[in-house]
Amino acid sequence: MPYKSRLSFSNFKAFLYHSTMNISKSGYRVFSANSTTACTELAKKITERLGVDLGKSVVYQESNRETRVDVKESVRGQDIFIIQTIPRDVNTAIMELLVMAYALKTNCAKNIIGVIPYFPYSKQCKMRKRGSIVCKLLASMLAKAGLTHIITMDLHQKEIQGFFSFPVDNLRASPFLLQYIQEEIPDYRNAIIVAKSPSAAKRAQSYAERLRLGLAVMHGEAQCSESDMADGRHSPPPMSSGRTTSGHPGLELPCKIPLILMMAKEKPPITVVGDVGGRIAIIVDDIIDDVEDFVAAAEILKERGAYKIYIMATHGLLSAEAPRLIEESAIDEVVVTNTVPHEVQKLQCPKIKTVDVSMILAEAIRRIHNGESMAYLFRNITVDD
Repeated sequence: MPYKSRLSFSNFKAFLYHSTMNISKSGYRVFSANSTTACTELAKKITERLGVDLGKSVVYQESNRETRVDVKESVRGQDIFIIQTIPRDVNTAIMELLVMAYALKTNCAKNIIGVIPYFPYSKQCKMRKRGSIVCKLLASMLAKAGLTHIITMDLHQKEIQGFFSFPVDNLRASPFLLQYIQEEIPDYRNAIIVAKSPSAAKRAQSYAERLRLGLAVMHGEAQCSESDMADGRHSPPPMSSGRTTSGHPGLELPCKIPLILMMAKEKPPITVVGDVGGRIAIIVDDIIDDVEDFVAAAEILKERGAYKIYIMATHGLLSAEAPRLIEESAIDEVVVTNTVPHEVQKLQCPKIKTVDVSMILAEAIRRIHNGESMAYLFRNITVDD
């Protein structure tokens, strides 16, 4: 009996030793904060590339729509990566991420890194009329919940990184999209890169320079860039006879306001700067959501002589009737990455193709955990990309 006891204790020490070695060897866990199966596909691909198992947790909605998160394993003293892809129900996904981050924080995780390939509310990053900068609010909420770092991809505006009080790694999908162009588009050397609005010209120029192709820019009345949205700050106040506009007798506006200030801003007819005749037109952008602008751009390019039209975008939100509109349009193919789940849209429209970016996200996780430089992931990336 004493011998058996010593043997049992020896086995226990060996088990404890190997368990400790395994924890110190990995030292991190990867969780998915999504409650829907379709949204966990990217997380599974990332963990497969890393050679680790997806963390054990349960994320679900109660009958009253409250979000509940149960972490099923110890996270004490470890680096925790939360992968959160954003489905159509954006607000639920945000709440899932916040609740999981706070649960991990209260369970003594060392670092909590959010892997959010598509950052929601990124279009609401500027002040509009009497609205608010919602993207800044979300950044503050994530910090308060316990996140210490974020990995994302192709932020709508690079300046969004300044909203955060912790590090943000803004990865790029362009190497994967460029590879798709070179390998999957026949005769791509006869293509021309198109910016559907002047605001997208820098991104298009970056693609054109790396592919050594020509560049075309569309502008005119059919386009509505964010910079053209009136925010009310330059509008003259309404004039009323016999009273000053401000209500203060000492602050009177001039009686005559120059006519140029009163005129509404008008755009010229839509124009394509660049020759697309007999060429393959490749429109590049960061987000494709409502596709009316893209469909209108495709029609114009067809009229100008382009014989094939491709759309390349990082985030394929493809809301509302987007699949049907794409299928009925002059667009030949829409290529997006899997930062956002869109399997249902692909079933509705075979023109939609997907590029997998799990490789670069997995490598970013590995490098952050090991304390390695991220510069390798940004090689051959231009400032305007």
